[in-house]
Amino acid sequence: MEGFDLLFAAEVAVGGLLSGVMYALVAIGFVLIYKTSGVLNFAQGAMVLFAALTFVSLVERGVPFWAAIAATLLVMTALGFAIERTVLRPLANRPPMTLFMATLGLSYVIEGAAQLIWGTQVHRLDLGISNAPFVVWGIFISTFDLVAAAIAAAMVAALTAFFRFTHTGLAFRAVADDQFAALAVGLRLGRIWGTVWTAAGVVALVAGLLWGARLGVQFSLSLIVLKALPVLVLGGFDSILGAIVAGLVIGATEKLAEVYIGPFFGGGIEGWFAYAVALLVLLVRPSGLFGQKIVERY
Repeated sequence: MEGFDLLFAAEVAVGGLLSGVMYALVAIGFVLIYKTSGVLNFAQGAMVLFAALTFVSLVERGVPFWAAIAATLLVMTALGFAIERTVLRPLANRPPMTLFMATLGLSYVIEGAAQLIWGTQVHRLDLGISNAPFVVWGIFISTFDLVAAAIAAAMVAALTAFFRFTHTGLAFRAVADDQFAALAVGLRLGRIWGTVWTAAGVVALVAGLLWGARLGVQFSLSLIVLKALPVLVLGGFDSILGAIVAGLVIGATEKLAEVYIGPFFGGGIEGWFAYAVALLVLLVRPSGLFGQKIVERY
């Protein structure tokens, strides 16, 4: 193509890939819950907000950085177990729509609690990570985006190792495969669900810190859940690998589409292009690229 700048296209794609890792981080919180309980946890965005708001509020009150991390981690752990005990367990074996509506209501409860405890003001969150770009093979890369992607990748690796090599992780995989069989061999679903909700809270903490540092800690931060939905549709609601791959694909394609297709539509397509891709995937493969294939019985 005449006038096509390959170096610029690569720079746009790399920026999209790094953003996609952060999309995937939010989506993984959904996957953890959905795999074990079949619940689409719409409260994940509110948990991201609550974690970021708790951390930045503690730091502003003079709590040291790492002490604030540890305290927020304890808060998110308690929140995860509280949600499992008060919401998920009483609604076990209810229709999926009932569970979805419960998590939707839960998201408003968590946001309201955050507002009641910490207030409504916008906070600036500084993690000490520079946003200055550096050059690799002629491509400008944001230092913050690269570090955020590395942190997200480390989180994914830690979760993978936990669920693959620990006793609790093996129990999680057993519940994800067949809840009734897991019950038959004596696994305690309540404890496993509580652990998974706690893991989702830890993911929310990491995502909240990274997204809060990028956008500021404000109540609109909970809307990043909308960025995760196309990722889930593309990768599959029950696949961590799918969330990672789909996050990268969505991140890169929406940036490239904005630059190269956007001008034909007057610009501004980055906000909805991912949903157009998700809609096409739903029409072709409703379970997503990596999700368990849906088998219809007649």
